[in-house]
Amino acid sequence: MNSIVFAVLSVAVIAFLCSVMLVVASKVMAVPEDPLFPAVRECLPGANCGACGYAGCDGYAKAMASGEEKRTNLCVPGGDSAAAQIAGVLGVEAEDVIEMMAAVFCGGDCTLAPEKADYEGTLTCAAAKLVSGGPKACLYGCLGYGDCANVCPVHAISIVKGIAVVDPNVCIGCGLCAKTCPNHIIHMIPQVQKVFDRCSNPGMGKPVMEVCKAGCIGCTKCSKVCPQEAITMEGNLAHVDSGKCTGCGTCVEACPTKSIQFVDWKKD
Repeated sequence: MNSIVFAVLSVAVIAFLCSVMLVVASKVMAVPEDPLFPAVRECLPGANCGACGYAGCDGYAKAMASGEEKRTNLCVPGGDSAAAQIAGVLGVEAEDVIEMMAAVFCGGDCTLAPEKADYEGTLTCAAAKLVSGGPKACLYGCLGYGDCANVCPVHAISIVKGIAVVDPNVCIGCGLCAKTCPNHIIHMIPQVQKVFDRCSNPGMGKPVMEVCKAGCIGCTKCSKVCPQEAITMEGNLAHVDSGKCTGCGTCVEACPTKSIQFVDWKKD
């Protein structure tokens, strides 16, 4: 009995001494927090999306508070409001934030893009892609299992007719969906952009149409009719220069497959 009591007391004493040592170490080795950090952190929305290039809001706030980072406009979800607040805390001039939105570069819903096989397995895009690129005949389209919707912090994405659809009135432009999509068909584009080519298939002509009726066939009509020369062909896909595009709609009318579409990022 005495040996048991001695063992218990020994463990208790050791635990007490260890706790004392930890408390002392935490006081002696503590790194003082920059007083600006909590003030800057309070300006950020807490999305922790990494769109700023740092490991979450804490990382960006620490970089700003320490002077390592000078740009006040890196928080896309926070927008101009966050930039203005950060500038106020640091006593610098606020920089304009380029508001971004997620755009799904795929128009091949279940009525336009056929499937090549039935998929039976884990219902995620990442898992489906591992099986011969997924069940759709087009290997470059939306897989439709909602990996993007699952990571969206504001629930701005839903799956409609087998493809992801972004609600522009909810999207905060964090970019988590774009990072998650295994087919990389979600891109962040400026809110000022008027039109975009919603296809991601790099092929052209008949092979594209065989797998999706909404695909870009690389005919170049859109680039030829654009009065502002805002559209260039990157491979067989149309790229729209948002700085030149006026949204006249000439390219939308000329596109034979309606791959070129208007976008409306105007928030309510």
